[in-house]
Amino acid sequence: MNKDFTFPLCMQTLSPTETEEVGAALANAMMTDKTLPRFVALYGDLGVGKTAFTRGFASVLSPESLVRSPTFTLVNEYRNKATKTSLFHFDMYRIDSEDDLYSMGFDDYPDRGICIAEWCEKIPYALPLHYLRVIITKNNADTPDSREIRIERI
Repeated sequence: MNKDFTFPLCMQTLSPTETEEVGAALANAMMTDKTLPRFVALYGDLGVGKTAFTRGFASVLSPESLVRSPTFTLVNEYRNKATKTSLFHFDMYRIDSEDDLYSMGFDDYPDRGICIAEWCEKIPYALPLHYLRVIITKNNADTPDSREIRIERI
């Protein structure tokens, strides 16, 4: 999927594979356009496809990595051995306070690599000044895998 990223961008996907393709396209855009923010904030209900989007995103930045939601570990690092770059995948679902973020060293990660975070609804106070907001919603009750993905540059 070759996407022209003019923000805001809104598209529909009909399968988890298509959702992954949009994530991969965004990662490719970030690799091409170094002016894009290095933090991706994901928003959406449980089971909407945030991890599928991240799986596609990581397939570009760290193709050898097996992506799983870091629900209990809070953050997974996927390291690209060839480029020696890191992708940090956060799950903020269990974050309840600024102290939780502080104790995990959250503020240090953006300086160490590219960050993608699920459940950013939980941490509006902690997001960087500039980031990419990705809102994923189920948009058709008759088609369970149908999603609307909106990407905005903040």
